[in-house]
Amino acid sequence: MFNHRPVSNARFSNKSRFGGPSRFGGGRGGFRGRGVPVVPIHSFIKKASVQVPAQPVVAPTVSIETLLIDQKLKNNIMSRGYKLLMPIQEKAIPSILEGKDVIGIANTGTGKTAAFLIPIIQHVIENPNYKTLIITPTRELALQIQEELRRFTQGIRLNSTFCIGQSSMRNQIYDLRRNPHVVIGTPGRLKDLIERRILNLSVFSMIVLDEVDQMLDMGFINDVKHIISFLPAKRQSLFFSATVSPEINRIIQTFVTNPVTISVKTQETVSHIRQDVVKVEAGRSKIDILDGLLKSEEFKKVLVFGRTKFGVERLGQELFRKGFKVTSIHGDKPQVKRQQAIRMFKDDVVNVMIATDVAARGLDIHDVTHVINYDPPATYEDYIHRIGRTGRANKTGTALTFV
Repeated sequence: MFNHRPVSNARFSNKSRFGGPSRFGGGRGGFRGRGVPVVPIHSFIKKASVQVPAQPVVAPTVSIETLLIDQKLKNNIMSRGYKLLMPIQEKAIPSILEGKDVIGIANTGTGKTAAFLIPIIQHVIENPNYKTLIITPTRELALQIQEELRRFTQGIRLNSTFCIGQSSMRNQIYDLRRNPHVVIGTPGRLKDLIERRILNLSVFSMIVLDEVDQMLDMGFINDVKHIISFLPAKRQSLFFSATVSPEINRIIQTFVTNPVTISVKTQETVSHIRQDVVKVEAGRSKIDILDGLLKSEEFKKVLVFGRTKFGVERLGQELFRKGFKVTSIHGDKPQVKRQQAIRMFKDDVVNVMIATDVAARGLDIHDVTHVINYDPPATYEDYIHRIGRTGRANKTGTALTFV
């Protein structure tokens, strides 16, 4: 628990001023912005704040007991504390079990992963030769899916493996030769394994693309198209995304047959996130202001975003020297250490995590109280992805941006 200390020179009020563009950087600290472009953060906040709910909030009411699935699988799910189906699960699972192609549109953190994992497991229980490929935009998301799959398959004969960068290629080749039922991977590593003729997709029955919008943002769509071309024409295809732009829809439609489209976006992420700016006054350093904020009692679990890998690492070291329980994730950190850092943050071993945009994509961490944009997001989409790490599952959160 942090001791409260007022921050006299960090100004943030309930009434954010939506003026012209503000320049980030300045002051000492991990992310001084030489060459950093001017970013219209006030317009980002204003644009986000006027979003309207896509659909009204729907409380879960349908019991997991109603699912027509194996009892052992049902018991595994309920042993995790799940009693009721989330809206995306209630609508998607029956269609997937029936073998239909599905396009699922739902906010991150609303139960999308279980919505496709439960039918996949049931398919394998019914047919041990059933194989599924799951493609994710980031290594962290692939590992999260793998963890969830293992929890749901206790005592069930189902083998899975993940194929991601910065992990042993030799081990992944070994696992693939054991003929797993489920392969979870990122586009680059999957493409590499296909080209080496290690991964044979012609025997797979289902493909799942998770966070399709992020794949497009991160430039993976061509790799994904290439991977899909190796799958049999007769297959089940599932696409899940927080948003479906016209461009994404055009891409998806080329890979599906008579899809069922399910949209259960309860509300725009930002509607229950308080957004504001922290003014960096002349003569004050960003690191000192951040230090004061983190010592305030209400900053219980904080995700801090930085622009560069070097800056993230350096800020983490500075906060550690100041006595904070802090960790960091970025692209240059070995995968094992990234996993360890995320686990420590999830388990409250540390209460501050510093991350780059790419490293934090797809993270599903509950109870993040604050997101701090220590460095500016490059685009409005990055801003939305960042602040969406707080205020999850209809809880409230706070997003602050240094200006």
